[in-house]
Amino acid sequence: MNIRAKQIIGWLGPLPKRRERQSSSTFTLFLLAMSMASSNKTLLLSTFFLLIIITAHQVSTLKYPFHPRDLLPLLPKQLSWPILNSLHSAVDLLPVFVGAASNTSSPDNSVEWKGACFYENKAWMVFHNNSQTQYGGGTLHLKVSEAHSWTCLDLYIFATPYRVTWDYYFLSREHTLEFSEWEGKAEYEYVKNHGVSIFLMKAGMLGTLEALWEVFPLFTNTGWGENSNINFLKKHMGASFEARPEPWVTNVTADDIHSGDFLAVSKIRGRWGAFESLEKWVSGAYAGHTAVCLRDSDGKLWIGESGHENEEGEDIIALIPWDEWWEFELNEDDSNPHIALLPLHPDVRAKFNETAAWEYARSMEGKPYGYHNMIFSWIDTLTGNYPPPIDANVVLMKSSILIKLC
Repeated sequence: MNIRAKQIIGWLGPLPKRRERQSSSTFTLFLLAMSMASSNKTLLLSTFFLLIIITAHQVSTLKYPFHPRDLLPLLPKQLSWPILNSLHSAVDLLPVFVGAASNTSSPDNSVEWKGACFYENKAWMVFHNNSQTQYGGGTLHLKVSEAHSWTCLDLYIFATPYRVTWDYYFLSREHTLEFSEWEGKAEYEYVKNHGVSIFLMKAGMLGTLEALWEVFPLFTNTGWGENSNINFLKKHMGASFEARPEPWVTNVTADDIHSGDFLAVSKIRGRWGAFESLEKWVSGAYAGHTAVCLRDSDGKLWIGESGHENEEGEDIIALIPWDEWWEFELNEDDSNPHIALLPLHPDVRAKFNETAAWEYARSMEGKPYGYHNMIFSWIDTLTGNYPPPIDANVVLMKSSILIKLC
């Protein structure tokens, strides 16, 4: 390069860097949108309009009055729904812990985080006794600013072990959430020492509604619900359910079942199918329910299981005759259970103490079995049992809700 060229470059400033390639997510949206719009002029024009906005939004430093995602519901359904479904899933229903606001009484000692809409947020708690009660209450101050667009909002859940509430914020300013009175000394001491936990619904209002749309069919007792559960497990766990060729028969009889043999049950339809799908995803298990086989002194086969519903509608631990249990699972259980028989190895069976097993089973029969047992049966470490974005704070908040429901 000669001197004249160098001087010209010096006058113009440094050479601009090569523009970085657009993110792979934009390219994916482009392919998806084009495939949906290729046969329709209206969709094609909408697609180009959307892509122009996305590109401009990514290369510009200006704040736009809206985010490209905010426009998706306004576009033709054939274009918007596939893209919305690709952006959000049931995982977006899980709140993300961003911090705990304790009694600092000053924004200078507040907890700070980046939200989904507002990029600069801080919160602090101020105790008061406006209720004139023994332990008083408090005001949670939450200041939000630097929204990425004019049309977005942030959705939050606020929790202690004694209450759960929520709110959303659309305006860039300081907001307050009132706790008029603490629920006794226990909550007062908890908030004083640990603060009020703050959880962000990272998908926002629209994304949360989209996630609800994915979760809703899991609970329906229909073919749609069954397929939704199967697709959920495949999407989030990589698990597949392959239909076996008919006839669906087995050469195993009740005479082949011995004390200590194990039954692994997987339900994929209706209320219990949905709960089991979520339980499998959280715990990493491929069976949502288990039972154990026991033979009495007369040779009669029994099934010991938890979560059996008695005549009063209570979930209890029960001992049920095999014929009764099998008849229900075969003809009455509408959750379409998949049952696997796992017999004990002969060496282990020889060591199985049938007398002790019966003593324990009878001591537990009729006792309640509910959410408390189900939740804590798979939590055996402080932080290592949760798939992202779940953590101990989210579990504590969910447990508070379940305890109030039980």
